[in-house]
Amino acid sequence: QVQLVESGGGSVQTGGSLRLSCAATGYSVSGFCMGWFRQAPGKEREWVSSISTVGITSYTDSVKGRFTISRDYAKNGLLLQMNSLKPEDTAMYYCATGIPGREYCLSGDDIAFWGQGTQVTVSS
Repeated sequence: QVQLVESGGGSVQTGGSLRLSCAATGYSVSGFCMGWFRQAPGKEREWVSSISTVGITSYTDSVKGRFTISRDYAKNGLLLQMNSLKPEDTAMYYCATGIPGREYCLSGDDIAFWGQGTQVTVSS
């Protein structure tokens, strides 16, 4: 059974940092695109960042220069380093892995598996 388990969320003040981690069990994520999505209260889920099957990273404009995505080969998963956090980054963050054959994970349509989410709260 495939599972994605996120950790590392929490509460920080504006300007703080958090490092989200996602560990996959049940299959190897190597060779699949992976990404982070987030959903704030009352809003639709949005794509945040992803890494392609060949290691190309992509970010939504609002997090460029502040967030860094990378694969965690030791844990068969994904990392998201978040710096200079802002209140508008407050959301539930979800790890996701791509459908076989999808090179990029840029929307929910590209996703095969989702994690349960980890909460990030940034206070002003």
